Amino acid sequence: MVASAGVSEAGEGVFITFEGGDGSGKSTQIERVREWFTARGRDVLVTREPGGTELGVDIRRLVQNGPEDVDPRTEALLYAADRAYHVATVVAPALAREEVVLGDRYIDSSLAYQGAARSLGVEEIRSLSQWATGGLHPRLTFLLDLPPEVGARRRTDRPDRLERESMDFHERVRHEYLRLADAEPERIVVIDAVGTPDEVFAEIRGVLEERFGDAGHSYGAEEPTGEGDESRADEDAVKKDAPGAHQPILASLLERQATLWPFGDEDAEL
Repeated sequence: MVASAGVSEAGEGVFITFEGGDGSGKSTQIERVREWFTARGRDVLVTREPGGTELGVDIRRLVQNGPEDVDPRTEALLYAADRAYHVATVVAPALAREEVVLGDRYIDSSLAYQGAARSLGVEEIRSLSQWATGGLHPRLTFLLDLPPEVGARRRTDRPDRLERESMDFHERVRHEYLRLADAEPERIVVIDAVGTPDEVFAEIRGVLEERFGDAGHSYGAEEPTGEGDESRADEDAVKKDAPGAHQPILASLLERQATLWPFGDEDAEL
């Protein structure tokens, strides 16, 4: 069973994630969405996985630029460890402060890359991710979809370990992303990412206006024009809340995790 999409109504935090293959333009669109919400008076936190915490930066360096022969299970567990810490110390505290959290990758990435493309099993990775996050799911996910060969042509920097995988690997990633979107059409909105940044954002903006309205809350006027600012995203990604402020939230997450642990429990609901 697929867990329901998580928190957010007017007056509460809003968790939105962005998924897609390499070269899909997530950073550019995240910056534009940040501007859209900021223009409507919302506090926005931009973060990413892995790399949204100091610990995550180390994990990101290891999984993206480490040895080529990293065991797939080790890779999956590293991502899960990053996600657990990231949710407890960054995402959950920001939602408690009623902020809009824009995440560059989340659980769907692990389902597509490790579950499907690495052949570890989508449901196995889902169970692990459920436990690691205490069942926290985004309200909305934008899947920026484009053929892997198009994404490869767009790449301007040196490819990392995952980007160097075969085209067949990236096709499996894309196929799983689209399958997930078919399974959860209310949460996952597929956006054609082949077009220009303006064309892509026009699609995204339409969804934002429909879901959040002019106020940027429960349901815009001026269109953001930023072309993306990854340095700003990196700064936001390591934003820290006040010392000790996340402790009640962490305790709550740990309590929820104890009830969600799926291994050896046939009644655990996913």
